Amino acid sequence: PRKLQFMQGRFKTPLFLHVTGKEKSMEDVLQVGIVTSTHGIKGEVKVFPTTDDAKRFQRLKQVILDTGKEKISLRIEHVKFFKNMVILKFAGLDTMDDVVKYRQKSLYVERKDAVKLQKDEYFIADLIDIEVFTEEGARLGRLTDVITTGANDVYVVRLAQADGGETGKEILIPAIRQCILDVNIEEKKMTVHLLEGLLDV
Repeated sequence: PRKLQFMQGRFKTPLFLHVTGKEKSMEDVLQVGIVTSTHGIKGEVKVFPTTDDAKRFQRLKQVILDTGKEKISLRIEHVKFFKNMVILKFAGLDTMDDVVKYRQKSLYVERKDAVKLQKDEYFIADLIDIEVFTEEGARLGRLTDVITTGANDVYVVRLAQADGGETGKEILIPAIRQCILDVNIEEKKMTVHLLEGLLDV
């Protein structure tokens, strides 16, 4: 999982474990990558990492693959790196035909296996759909996306209407201490300071 910062048990058997939605909700798992293509003919896959620490794949023993119909727990056999991609080999998947069907599928880890967060760090998954309020207590809207820039992340907030609906308009709030006053993940609430002229953009 990619984590945000202001200013910016071994799995032995079976090889495949089908995880039902009741057993693992999406709140229990965090995305770490997306399978983009096969790699070679021996069952390896190329993975685009969606975590800010791609090297963490070296420490992972297993991942959960979401096929769209079911979630399958896969044991990682070995890890390599190529440019900005991660090359994974899963135990029991030994040919290109075994893995080609998993292209464009997402990989997750259980929250308990996620990297440890430092102060003022948050997982993107925990920020999406959080309610955003001004420092005066007025409901501003809902956080719908996070944009990564070179200097700091930017939060996309869809503005709220007075009747509780949404206007469809969006504003961009930089993830800096001057603007982000408080984040309460448990209450799904963020308090922000709006820079002058931000709502006029």
